[in-house]
Amino acid sequence: MIETIYIENAVKEQARTKAVLAKYPDARLIFCERYSEVFNPKAQNFRLQKKNPSLILTNKHKGFVLPAPLGYGIGAQHNYYFSHMLNCPYDCRYCFLQGMYRSAHYVFFINYEDFDREIRLTANQHGGEPVHFFSGYDCDSLAFESTSGFAAHFVPLFKDRPHALLELRTKSTQINSLLEIEAMPNVVVAYSMSPVPIAKTLEHGAPSVSARIRAMKKLADRGWPIGLRFDPLLYQTDYQSQYQELFEAIFSTIPADAIHSISFGAFRLPSGFFNKLVKLYPDEKLFAGPLDSTGNMASYKQEIEEEMHDFCKRALLAFVPEDKLFPCSI
Repeated sequence: MIETIYIENAVKEQARTKAVLAKYPDARLIFCERYSEVFNPKAQNFRLQKKNPSLILTNKHKGFVLPAPLGYGIGAQHNYYFSHMLNCPYDCRYCFLQGMYRSAHYVFFINYEDFDREIRLTANQHGGEPVHFFSGYDCDSLAFESTSGFAAHFVPLFKDRPHALLELRTKSTQINSLLEIEAMPNVVVAYSMSPVPIAKTLEHGAPSVSARIRAMKKLADRGWPIGLRFDPLLYQTDYQSQYQELFEAIFSTIPADAIHSISFGAFRLPSGFFNKLVKLYPDEKLFAGPLDSTGNMASYKQEIEEEMHDFCKRALLAFVPEDKLFPCSI
């Protein structure tokens, strides 16, 4: 439950701001000139804030659509991402956002129409070639859907742009806004998935694996393309049996022809982010695993990455053809 909402003075009279505030009638409202006054100061306690984050309402002024990181994609040459929010309500121990941001508060950029304009312009820049847009890079695409109306707003933007694809990356079961509209072949609902023991231990606050599978089934039954994102792959001594069990649980429920794409890649983080996570969770067993620092990245040793990559590829090929697999480079 949101107890405190910070509002930039520039957006306090906007319709979307008022719609959000109506959902939290008991919240304490604090007005500010710039959201960075709340979000960016040093010496903030991320772990303390994570227990009771505030919501910050603001406009985004630049960087509405950005080139996706190298190797981030599912088959297109032109890949971009955009973020209507910063931070996530879930508390996954491996999440890079905890190493990126000083604050655990949720920043909600309410000027959707500026995002719309940049998405349209970017989609039109490539002469009809496939263009992929990824949401959920700096947040979860659907976890705040009841507040943000993100999917309800942005999905229809892709209806008349068949060469443009939207990926909604999520762990959320807030799918009603999608179930209420006709499925679109160029909008992929991509679920981040981990084996049950890992999800229970490391993905605090996120819906259970079984709940995510049930949500995927509802979406697939309505015709929505489903993405599977096994990223990051996390090493355990019995990781083969854990991931095999997960794959079987998914494909015993979700028809293979409903799967649009599958990506997978081993845990890796920029060293600076990783070091921050270790300080936040000094007793976390995940960070005591067989990790190696090469250059500016913290990751598993190359032989472990290759072993996990090869295992997952072989196991997944029992369920889907190879052209649906998009392993992250190792």
